Amino acid sequence: MLVRVRAAGVNPADWKRRAGHLRRFGPPPFTLGLDLAGVVEATGEQAGRFRTGDAVYGVVLPPRGAYAQYVAVPETSLAPAPAGLDPVHAAALPTAGLTAWQPLVRVAAIRAGQRVLVHAAAGGVGHLAVRIAKAHGAYVIGTAREDKHGFLKELGADELIDYTTTDFAAVAHDIDIVLDPISGDYGPRSLETLAPDGILIDIRGTGPDRTAVRERARDRGLRYVEFGFTPSGADLNEVTALVERGALRSAVDHVLPMEKAAEAHALSETGRVQGKIVLTVDTPWLRPAAASPSPAREGVLPRGAWRTPVYATALRGK
Repeated sequence: MLVRVRAAGVNPADWKRRAGHLRRFGPPPFTLGLDLAGVVEATGEQAGRFRTGDAVYGVVLPPRGAYAQYVAVPETSLAPAPAGLDPVHAAALPTAGLTAWQPLVRVAAIRAGQRVLVHAAAGGVGHLAVRIAKAHGAYVIGTAREDKHGFLKELGADELIDYTTTDFAAVAHDIDIVLDPISGDYGPRSLETLAPDGILIDIRGTGPDRTAVRERARDRGLRYVEFGFTPSGADLNEVTALVERGALRSAVDHVLPMEKAAEAHALSETGRVQGKIVLTVDTPWLRPAAASPSPAREGVLPRGAWRTPVYATALRGK
């Protein structure tokens, strides 16, 4: 499907890829951006879930990217945008929302009454994980700097640990689920907090070697999972349900126009963002490239048209 992008969420993977830290996606030039919210401009002949004009949100995988005015996306990676949610807050949800929801629900099978420890709780994934865990009736402990504690209390966190002054491993105990986007020494230390049948889920993706924590978990009979999210319109529908019943909302710290993508990356690299950064795509300098071949009928793309460069990119890797 061809989607006209209204807003694009910024994720750490964007600047890591731009900086060459994620080489598995290939060398530049490429288009950045995983998250989008927009409107269906045209559909492929085999598309059946959406119609032209539908508001959608979802994930775009490389080599395509959301930092664009138009992008071709498989309909299985999209979901209807939550009712009443503006494009900026919708674009903040897909990757972070799935990276929080899938490990808690699909992997750990979170249940009411469980104790959940969320590291970097005020971050893009962390703040959503807090709300998702609370929506499932869990007792939530979060690690964050003290100046973020007020924000996290408003989200419903039950207990907060300032990691700059307190060793979380010394005060958190009997934890059923640990969600760790930091890795490094956080892994082995998090194992010390687990209940006998607890699970540590590492959602960092690329980063420090995990051999030590993997072996320590095995030796102690604890569960340890290295998790990477999967784009899924079906799972996004579950995220949508939480949003629409008021149990989940993305916190947006900065909203910038697409031409300030470099500034957005600099902010993301600080690791001090509370919630998410979103780029808006509504600028006159960004023009769509002409589509070829021409659609067979208005609003429908002919088979194979998604392989043609029908969208204009806003930022390419350097």
